[in-house]
Amino acid sequence: MSETPTSNEEAPRIREMTIDDFPEVFHIGEQVFTAEYSQSLYRTWDEYEITTLYNSDTELCLVAEAGERILGFALGTTVIKHNSPWKYGYLVWLGVRKNTQKGQVGSRLFKEIRRRMKEQGVRMIIIDTSADNEPAIRFFQKQGFGDIQKHVYMTLNLSRKARKKRVKKP
Repeated sequence: MSETPTSNEEAPRIREMTIDDFPEVFHIGEQVFTAEYSQSLYRTWDEYEITTLYNSDTELCLVAEAGERILGFALGTTVIKHNSPWKYGYLVWLGVRKNTQKGQVGSRLFKEIRRRMKEQGVRMIIIDTSADNEPAIRFFQKQGFGDIQKHVYMTLNLSRKARKKRVKKP
């Protein structure tokens, strides 16, 4: 898809997600957020991501469609922290079909979720991605994000049996 739709291409329409969109949104997420994509993230893509966010913040669950085909989605929520005067927006997932990633689908989804969050009183939007996900970092920088902070995630596999050192007694 090109940046400006030609006469045969329909500009994507952004709308609120419906329950009927769940299967297609889930399928797009499976293709985009693979195990290779999110090896170091604490979150993984599964069917509960859609239902949980939809049940808590329906108006921040959006799809982009052209004709009858869903091209991408954005799933977000808002967070109010105790003892903080600010309301935060958290863009949890933004996924676009691989064959349409060069179009403006992601930008249009982000623009709409940003508008909706602002209407809800959000003062700051937060996103996270892997530190080595350069395409995502570039995309979000184009949307105005800055102050990149790298986080350290560590894991401890509890399914492995602990190996204890045996100390011989003299």
